Amino acid sequence: MTPKYPHITVALTGHDGNAFVILSRYRKAAREAGLSDAEIATFVAEAMSKDYDHLLQTAMRWFEVI
Repeated sequence: MTPKYPHITVALTGHDGNAFVILSRYRKAAREAGLSDAEIATFVAEAMSKDYDHLLQTAMRWFEVI
């Protein structure tokens, strides 16, 4: 499955696995790629709507994860 924004790549390996740290890395990458504040807020709301696994699954649906 191709992510919604395949041109935005975020590395997770070798970094802190804390949910808030992960969310911060994705928000920063989205901002740097030029996504609107509204689109970033939509991602964050969806990612935070459930548990840690849902956050990771949402990240993989939205962005390229390496």
